[in-house]
Amino acid sequence: MDAQGRGRAGGIDPADQWVFDPETGSYELRLDQAGGPAPAPREASAATPGQAPRTSPRPPASARPKPGGGRTVPGQRGTGAGGRRGTAAKATATGRRRPKPKKKTTAKKKVLMWTGGTVGVVLVVASVGGYLLYQHLNDNIDKIDVGINNGVFTKGPLNILVIGTDKRSGKGNTGYGDDGSVGHADTTVLFHVSEDRTNATALSIPRDMITDIPDCPTKQKNGSTKTIPGSKGVRFNESLGQEDRDPGCTWRTVEQLTGLKVTHFMMADFNAVKELSSAVGGVEVCVAKDINDRDSHLKMTKGRHTVEGEQALAFVRTRHSVGFGGDLSRIELQQQFLSSMLRKMKSGDTLTNPKKLYDLSDAATNSLTVDTGIGSISKLTSLAKELRKVNLKNVTFATVPVVDNPADGKVKKTVVLDKPKADPLFAMVRQDVSLTEAKEKEKKAQEQADAKQAALLQGPKAEPAKVRVKVFNGSGRVGAAQETVAWMQNGKGMTHTANGGNAAGGKKDKTLLQFAPNQADQARRLAEDMGLPVDALKQTTADASPTAEMTLTLGADFKGAGIPVAAPKKAPEGIQKVEADDENICAK
Repeated sequence: MDAQGRGRAGGIDPADQWVFDPETGSYELRLDQAGGPAPAPREASAATPGQAPRTSPRPPASARPKPGGGRTVPGQRGTGAGGRRGTAAKATATGRRRPKPKKKTTAKKKVLMWTGGTVGVVLVVASVGGYLLYQHLNDNIDKIDVGINNGVFTKGPLNILVIGTDKRSGKGNTGYGDDGSVGHADTTVLFHVSEDRTNATALSIPRDMITDIPDCPTKQKNGSTKTIPGSKGVRFNESLGQEDRDPGCTWRTVEQLTGLKVTHFMMADFNAVKELSSAVGGVEVCVAKDINDRDSHLKMTKGRHTVEGEQALAFVRTRHSVGFGGDLSRIELQQQFLSSMLRKMKSGDTLTNPKKLYDLSDAATNSLTVDTGIGSISKLTSLAKELRKVNLKNVTFATVPVVDNPADGKVKKTVVLDKPKADPLFAMVRQDVSLTEAKEKEKKAQEQADAKQAALLQGPKAEPAKVRVKVFNGSGRVGAAQETVAWMQNGKGMTHTANGGNAAGGKKDKTLLQFAPNQADQARRLAEDMGLPVDALKQTTADASPTAEMTLTLGADFKGAGIPVAAPKKAPEGIQKVEADDENICAK
């Protein structure tokens, strides 16, 4: 390339051909400089042999050649006023310049020039390609504004509501029974991730469970909000689709049912199962007997199979040929399928394969509908980073405990919540207690935590009449403080208790008892009667006056006077659950 840098054959740097256009915000390839003024030529000055010619600033207009003749050039140093002009003066007097000596470009320099140019082109093309891919995936995502716009949580527990609808309209969804269905909450899983990201619990909610659906504010197409009245004693799956209810209604129903605050939702239809299973190259499943289900169209021999596409959808839809032939048996199949898919997604075969990663990303964004809080690739990526921190061995799928609905009579069509089992299960999830069978390391850590709590609660306990405490309500439940005070006074003989009203700052996540060192015996008494966990006790450094009151602030984990705040350490007997890293599951 010559000193002027442009316009000479063989002297174009490929990297210089890519020009950023501020109007479009992207790079453009320009092969010439047509359409714009050419750079002004610069006059070369003398150079010593072996050096490149030096350039000097363009001469002022007064010294430029005029039409019809040359300009006057001063005589060389050492000549008189009328001295003889030198060769350079003669050359410029005619308006011509001496040609610049051409530099020799070595083979090494040529390689560097073209390599550097190629790298520049590749970098630009890669960045443009990445941007286009980002936009493509971003455009895939469907969003629904449910009036709850949570951001991506990097701290605190996560509760992702995954809704599988039985919608039978749209691409890939037709041909499955009632083609006109608006879509109900056919499969619902609340995926809870602990605050420290060490464990996760996925709660499957039976679609035929009788429950109450709260009033649901729903965004309309014109931007207005319409409140859809709630319903008492109806099937859970009516929380979506029925009477134009949106996923926000299922969201609110789940919160009311479990006491867990939902963070985000993801909704998928029949087509999502087909697309995602194919994107990961198939999902391995197992059945303990031959299956021929005319309704789901699943035909499968006993043993292990890898399913994808239509066969994967048939597998998660089948129910008449497994278990008791009902929805609860189908849930077990779905949990097996989801566990296997998680293992496949986290396997090296998927994570290190660019094509599989792209197919998975494309299928996921194209198949899912999400809330506006995670309605972009960047936000979904942030969420994925939080979810992938959980070790697969600490992920458990469980079914919300239910029993047959006694109102059904002889023909059992629906179920109702089994509260004696469901309440402690929900408490465990709310307090991040893992349902996974403790491995040796986790078991030792749990034993240490139990020993710490036992040590804290050991020691003398004050007589109930000597317990002094003021109760504040931060539970979010109206009247919880007064309810607790009445229970303490009338049921436990703690006469020196008082209602402090609402807690400062509003609702609290967890119950907290603050006490002084010389009130430890009172704290032990209260902790034992209320079933407080060790992390609910906070001791100050200085002693209090003899008549001072302890402070008890009820949190969202408080479910009623007399109900232990601390969650059980072990799931209730009979809970149906599947550990995600168990590869030996086989549907019966």
